[in-house]
Amino acid sequence: MARAQALVLALTFQLCAPETETPAAGCTFEEASDPAVPCEYSQAQYDDFQWEQVRIHPGTRAPADLPHGSYLMVNASQHAPGQRAHVIFQSLSENDTHCVQFSYFLYSRDGHSPGTLGIYVRVNGGPLGSAVWNMTGSHGRQWHQAELAVSTFWPNEYQVLFEALISSDRRGYMGLDDILLLSYPCARAPHFSRLGDVEVNAGQNASFQCMAAGRAAEAERFLLQRQSGALVPAAGVRHISHRRFLATFPLAAVRRAEQDLYRCVSQAPRGVGVSNFAELIVKEPPTPIAPPQLLRAGPTYLIIQLNTNSIIGDGPIVRKEIEYRMARGPWAEVHAVSLQTYKLWHLDPDTEYEISVLLTRPGDGGTGRPGPPLVSRTKCAEPMRAPKGLAFAEIQARQLTLQWEPLGYNVTRCHTYTVSLCYHYTLGSSHNQTIRECVKIEPGVSRYTIKNLLPYRNVHVRLVLTNPEGRKEGKEVTFQTDEDVPGGIAAESLTFTPLEDMIFLKWEEPQEPNGLITQYEISYQSIESSDPAVNVPGPRRTISKLRNETYHVFSNLHPGTTYLFSVRARTGKGFGQAALTEITTNISAPSFDYADMPSPLGESENTITVLLRPAQGRGAPISVYQVIVEEERPRRLRREPGGQDCFPVPLTFDAALARGLVHYFGAELAASSLPEAMPFTVGDNNTYRGFWNPPLEPRKAYLIYFQATSHLKGETRLNCIRIARKAACKESKQPLEVSQRSEEMGLILGICAGGLAVLILLLGAIIIIIRKGKPVNMTKATVNYRQEKTHMMSAVDQSFTDQSTLQEDERLGLSFMDGHGYSPRGDQRSGGVTEASSLLGGSPRRPCGRKGSPYHTGQLHPAVRVADLLQHINQMKTAEGYGFKQEYESFFEGWDATKKKDKVKGGRQEPMPA
Repeated sequence: MARAQALVLALTFQLCAPETETPAAGCTFEEASDPAVPCEYSQAQYDDFQWEQVRIHPGTRAPADLPHGSYLMVNASQHAPGQRAHVIFQSLSENDTHCVQFSYFLYSRDGHSPGTLGIYVRVNGGPLGSAVWNMTGSHGRQWHQAELAVSTFWPNEYQVLFEALISSDRRGYMGLDDILLLSYPCARAPHFSRLGDVEVNAGQNASFQCMAAGRAAEAERFLLQRQSGALVPAAGVRHISHRRFLATFPLAAVRRAEQDLYRCVSQAPRGVGVSNFAELIVKEPPTPIAPPQLLRAGPTYLIIQLNTNSIIGDGPIVRKEIEYRMARGPWAEVHAVSLQTYKLWHLDPDTEYEISVLLTRPGDGGTGRPGPPLVSRTKCAEPMRAPKGLAFAEIQARQLTLQWEPLGYNVTRCHTYTVSLCYHYTLGSSHNQTIRECVKIEPGVSRYTIKNLLPYRNVHVRLVLTNPEGRKEGKEVTFQTDEDVPGGIAAESLTFTPLEDMIFLKWEEPQEPNGLITQYEISYQSIESSDPAVNVPGPRRTISKLRNETYHVFSNLHPGTTYLFSVRARTGKGFGQAALTEITTNISAPSFDYADMPSPLGESENTITVLLRPAQGRGAPISVYQVIVEEERPRRLRREPGGQDCFPVPLTFDAALARGLVHYFGAELAASSLPEAMPFTVGDNNTYRGFWNPPLEPRKAYLIYFQATSHLKGETRLNCIRIARKAACKESKQPLEVSQRSEEMGLILGICAGGLAVLILLLGAIIIIIRKGKPVNMTKATVNYRQEKTHMMSAVDQSFTDQSTLQEDERLGLSFMDGHGYSPRGDQRSGGVTEASSLLGGSPRRPCGRKGSPYHTGQLHPAVRVADLLQHINQMKTAEGYGFKQEYESFFEGWDATKKKDKVKGGRQEPMPA
């Protein structure tokens, strides 16, 4: 301690003393050195060789290249290239400005560099670092002086180390002498002001400002030396005054690894300035160790807790922030936080966010890296609206392709959503059965095809958007599928009513019309018939009906014929499947061909011979023939209108007699027994297939009927026709013979007289009734008169009227019969019985007991056709005096007899037993 104080006093004195003042410390390497100037140095033990101290005086044997004196020397030729030798000067701990001065020798006879002489300044026993000054090359056979200005002060200490580094040339000498510690500033080296510590945050730029006093040579280099040895050149030197200048040393983006001690160095051949060591402090910005915690999540917000109790880096923490971003978004947002909990607003629904905490310490770049992120997702929000723009893309008969506007996140407000397409339609015309279905649509799809629909149906469709937080239903839109060919008409819906020559057919609309029915098409043809005259299969016929006509009457058909009907509907797309059914018409009653039938073949008192002609089967073959004999009674009542006119029930003669009936079956003939026309005698007393044909009674009048019957499949049809009439036998009056002219004139006069007689008789009857005091029904009398007169005039007029058909003759004849109380059968019974009569009774007749004329007395024959008038006249000529006169008289005789009977019974006809 005393030594240090003495050194300080010596240095202080030297600053005020001239240059010749004794230094405070140093080494001159002389034997007779001043004891007041201590010299302490040592050779390093870790180097390659040692400095050699030499004393060369005149007369001393030594190399000629070495100067005289005592000093430290290194002979480069004695050492290998790269070898080092260190000599360490004593430790110095100064309180004020001082200067270390030394002399060096570098010489090689041939001019090669013997090596490098370097100076190191070690502070506080720290690392050696890099050389603060060095000199190399050959500088002549002389000594050179340099200065070392070290700005390291107490309590710090430093040591100066001189190094000799052998060059590759290995020639020459290096020498070191007069190492002195001067207590005043250096004249050839600048002195640096105190260098302060620099603190920055990691990643920021640091800068050292080195202020120096003294003169700076132009060749002087300024360096920032790291304790570890790295050197950083100055970015710039700014002269503040003629003796002050400022050197700046920037360090860019420093990291924690660059934290160290740094000092400023100025290098020049004449000297070097070294500042004190200052620390570069690099602070690591704080970062939380744990991520924040989620307290609550909503559709548009997240509530978190910062969780900043544990951090990595340096404090203090002066600010807390929250940084959040979408997990897949390019943006980030930072919010300053003053509390431990924070609520993030205005977030997107169903979106994943990364949330980190930022901590900041003082200084630029004091914000640390974001802490571990909290990855959290907001909840879904209720959809904004239902899908819009529902429209059809393609419509077919059985499928419907729909499309709508694509859905964006702004509508769904959730990444997990479902679009459902719901539709319903009815199966039939009624709304009892409805098909309902909902289909889930794939995400991102805005088109769907509904299949397996029914044609021409209204399909009601709506879209439903659903997410975990709610649903939105769109408006229902109605679409109609296209038409298709209609379905088949149900066979069970075909109803029909068959008749003999027509069929009434009715059907129903198809259960699946598949559109608007425009028409119905009905085709039919005969496929089977019991009538050989019908060609089968027949031609196919087709008719069309309007959409509202579901029935039709088919006429002009063949009886007993099976027809195949097909009914199908049509829409705008074509015809549908046809419904088939077979319908058989009813059989008809057989028909007779008696239009040209001749007169009866013969007639006697008990028999009459007629000509039987085969009947024509209509839809069914003839099964059997019957001959019916009916007693003609003048007062027999007519059958009720619409009653059965033919004879459906077989009745034998005995059965008719027992029941009091007026008709019986005289014969039954097999159909095969009448292949062609043949005569048959009624009353021949024979039995035909169980039916007795008894003789006829002469005094009775008979009507002969011929009946044909057809049977087929449980159906029976029959027809009968009157083929003859046998009059009762009566005695005629004495015939009068007149000529043909007189007969014709007499007939005309007789008609006139007859009318007058009828009028007289009517008036006489009225007078008699009045005399007896009975009231007279004038209306009935007038009517009876008019009827009698009408019948009489009709009967007479028909004698002079030309008739064209046999049926017309019969009708005129019946008019006369009706006027006289008779009830003959119609022309054809049950379907039109045609009565064929012969001329005036047919064949020649024989009156009772004598050979009679063709006409018996008292019987007026029906009118004669004009075509048969000549034959009729010839017959009367050949008769036994029976001419027009007799015929006229017989007419009034019969009429008078009838009137008398009517008067007796009060003018009313008694009914004949059935």
